[in-house]
Amino acid sequence: MTGTRRGDRRPAEGSPVARVCVDVPLPHLDRPFDYLVPDTLDADARPGVRVKVRFAGQLVDGWLLERVAESAHPKLAYLEKVVSPVPVLAPEVAELARAVADRYAGSLADVLRLAVPPRHARVEKDVTATDPAGAGATPPTATDPTPVDPRGWRDYPAGPAFLRALTAGRAARAVWSALPGEDWADRYADAVAATVAGGRGAVVVVADARDLDRLDAALTAVLGPGRHACLSAAAGPARRYRAFLAARRGDVPVVIGTRAAMFAPVERLGLVAVWDDGDDLHAEPRAPYPHARDVLLTRAQLAGVAALVGGYARTAEAQLLVETGWAREVVADRATVRARMPAIAPTGDDPHLARDPGAASARLPSLAWTTARDALRADLPVLVQVPRRGYLPSVACADCRAPARCPHCAGPLGLPSAEGAPACRWCGRVAAAYACPECGGRRLRASVTGARRTAEELGRAFPGVPVRTSGREEVLATVPAGAGLVIATPGAEPVAEGGYGAVLLLDSWALLTRADLRAGEEALRRWLAAAALARPGSAGGRVVVVADGALAPVQALLRWDSAWFATRELAERRELGFPPAVRMASVTGVADAVADLLAGAALPDGAEVLGPVPADEGRERMLVRVPRARAAALAGALHAAAGQRSARKAADPVRLQIDPLSLF
Repeated sequence: MTGTRRGDRRPAEGSPVARVCVDVPLPHLDRPFDYLVPDTLDADARPGVRVKVRFAGQLVDGWLLERVAESAHPKLAYLEKVVSPVPVLAPEVAELARAVADRYAGSLADVLRLAVPPRHARVEKDVTATDPAGAGATPPTATDPTPVDPRGWRDYPAGPAFLRALTAGRAARAVWSALPGEDWADRYADAVAATVAGGRGAVVVVADARDLDRLDAALTAVLGPGRHACLSAAAGPARRYRAFLAARRGDVPVVIGTRAAMFAPVERLGLVAVWDDGDDLHAEPRAPYPHARDVLLTRAQLAGVAALVGGYARTAEAQLLVETGWAREVVADRATVRARMPAIAPTGDDPHLARDPGAASARLPSLAWTTARDALRADLPVLVQVPRRGYLPSVACADCRAPARCPHCAGPLGLPSAEGAPACRWCGRVAAAYACPECGGRRLRASVTGARRTAEELGRAFPGVPVRTSGREEVLATVPAGAGLVIATPGAEPVAEGGYGAVLLLDSWALLTRADLRAGEEALRRWLAAAALARPGSAGGRVVVVADGALAPVQALLRWDSAWFATRELAERRELGFPPAVRMASVTGVADAVADLLAGAALPDGAEVLGPVPADEGRERMLVRVPRARAAALAGALHAAAGQRSARKAADPVRLQIDPLSLF
């Protein structure tokens, strides 16, 4: 696949010019470059293949975007090599990548690096050996579609109509609020099966590997084995590339995965879907930092296909889709919600405080303790959600209450176990001889209690009851029925056979008092995800949240009404001028670099520059806010300004993020 000697090369006949995206992530080079295709590479140099070209005197990687007859440049260099004749970049994905780069003020090369996994030569050789022509499987057709049984969606009045629209190939767009106890993976499998029955494919993105395993099992049961591919970075290079090639060749009509799957190539795409779009794992940590939900919605808009955004909770972004009419909500009526939800009670309202005055300060008020005791006596499992992992992740002086800090780096000290010595959570140094610099005291007390310490305390409170923990070290997928305590951090709650008899939501202050725009929304999302695992109230399921019942997130939990909270949250953000009601860009770097970029940016009319606010590592952050109608102009202006800085080789980098999850 390499060319002949340079002096012997001749241009290919017919469309001899290749337009190439070079893999050089500099903003001022974010455009295609023209190269001549030598006649020796004519057959292999197809749109979508990986190539190598000479660029600035070096041999660099690139993607061949298209072949054209002429170029505006009089003198062109030749392609040096076609790395592989397999066209890994689908035209639809290339168009999507360009739109995502423009949306997030990024470069096409950065997005393509996210969209196309690294090549695995052995896997590619194995796949092409079984199908040398590269034809893949015959894509499904829409002849005589078989209707999908809408039984699981009948609790939602608009659910069956949504499935019928998917089977008919219409671009139905839904925001789905799942009921308590709902098996969301089965409902997504129904939606995918309806799409496949209409002769189309689907892409579904979930937050983590545990959700992916649940959806994988549900789809296998509905579609049968070998009808979908799982695309996840955690699968390893070989398995990920094999799944990617299966989708690219049309061997499977469905791709599911974590955020790595948001760009998955699927033949005859009919549905894009995301579950639990509020999970921060959907946000890509690499430039240009796209969010899986927004990528999929952009894809639905470009391709004119159906979209499904679902979760137990609803984000402000999903609520905006409903209020603008871009999507319709799929929700159950209130009678069904009340029948399915567990009995939920707060510990901070007046009646409970009157019976238990210490509930305002107690970590495990009497209501929570008696609820757990009653469930265990009924031989039912109890779930305890604790926001912090570890044993005592934060400690303070027992005498003066000053936070305990590392003498070397000033990081927070924590206790790894009951017998362990305090250690720094930043540098890892052990402070066995710690003495408080304020008062000289050597005794320590807990400032924050972690999941392992909670498990230890509850194990003593309920002797003889098995205690399991689920968190960072080990995440449990399921637990058996019967009496038992499960202490889990948010997102690591296992499913109990038959549902939990009680769910205790502890340390609510740790979620509600975070200095974050989304603190209330995130707290409600985590509470609903845990409470959804409880039995219905009619079957003895109870949920206790250690919080004041007057707080808006707690009110939404008590009524199981995330749509109400999302409407309220969106209205507040409109009033205050925060995303998603507006488009906001974050510009982070050293002060001089940030000022330099903003000075060179032709910001659109009406742009507000806010800040600076301190960022990590001695940097600062400036925020630029514009109405949503000027979002494209803002992204273009910032990208052009970044290009000017990279063209003159400015020393200090600047990080650009559009609508970041964290603004402060």
